[in-house]
Amino acid sequence: MKMTPVEELFTVINETATLIQEESKCSYLEALAETGENLFQETVLQELSELTEKRLRKTYQEVQLSNFTKEDIRKSFQLAILKGMKDSTQPNHQMTPDTIGMLIGYLLKKFIKSPTYRLLDPAVGTGNLLTAAINQDPDKAIDGIGIEIDDLLIKLAYVNANLQEHPIQFFNQDSLEPLFIEPVDAVISDLPVGYYPNDIRAADYELKVDEGHTYAHHLFIEQSIRHVKPGGYLFFIIPNGLFESEQAKKLQEYLSKTVNIQGIIQLPLSMFKNKETGKSVFILQKKAEKLNAPKQVLLVNMPSLSNVTEVEKILVKIDRWINENK
Repeated sequence: MKMTPVEELFTVINETATLIQEESKCSYLEALAETGENLFQETVLQELSELTEKRLRKTYQEVQLSNFTKEDIRKSFQLAILKGMKDSTQPNHQMTPDTIGMLIGYLLKKFIKSPTYRLLDPAVGTGNLLTAAINQDPDKAIDGIGIEIDDLLIKLAYVNANLQEHPIQFFNQDSLEPLFIEPVDAVISDLPVGYYPNDIRAADYELKVDEGHTYAHHLFIEQSIRHVKPGGYLFFIIPNGLFESEQAKKLQEYLSKTVNIQGIIQLPLSMFKNKETGKSVFILQKKAEKLNAPKQVLLVNMPSLSNVTEVEKILVKIDRWINENK
């Protein structure tokens, strides 16, 4: 049976990463970043035995990256990352599902009409959500910015973006420290949920709680709103219980001051382990002069994404709402 382009490229990436992993005694994910860099530079950058180097060169020569679409490259690299994450014990190594990336990309395309814009992901991880979203709108010139505290994840994100030839700037830092970036037109983020341990740093935020740790996902929302231009859009993947926590009142007050809520799209519960881990896409627009809040907020429950007819109905509803409110 003939392999699909994604399977073909994944096979090359997986075989070469495994070779580097075995010889270098490193983790699969570290080897994956190395082989991705080799593919991009079209050479072998590591000091390896002559035999391994020969085998790597031979395997690399079997593929021409220019024969693959950006989405083929992203998906094959993503498959390899998922394989590596199965063996990785770090809980923060979680990847945003593809279907969510495509939905975010669809929303960006619909809400942002400008042919060029700057897009920030302050919790970029391996870059999968950011590149999946950018790939949904190939006709626009989108400059990406990704921020990630984890050294290995950002290395994978950098290699991922290079292989897809996306102009993305990466910053390896805690996203809640000061960011030295120009204001952006839009923000997307699969918000890291949990408490932020650095109370001194959190004190710089309006959403800081008076006692104990503040929620990191609340601080990420505030940091994002600070760095988006007036009138800019923010698309957050949030836990469904965002407004049910003991810190929710402060968040609601802050949002009513700084943004106009555009919509909440509840993702199908079938995508998550259980009801408690369900998530939604939260769409905001930063307040600006002469900018009115929408007549009504877009509220949608996404059906199971395998139900194509129902999904199409929902997309028509979203389109109609955008036309009426923009």
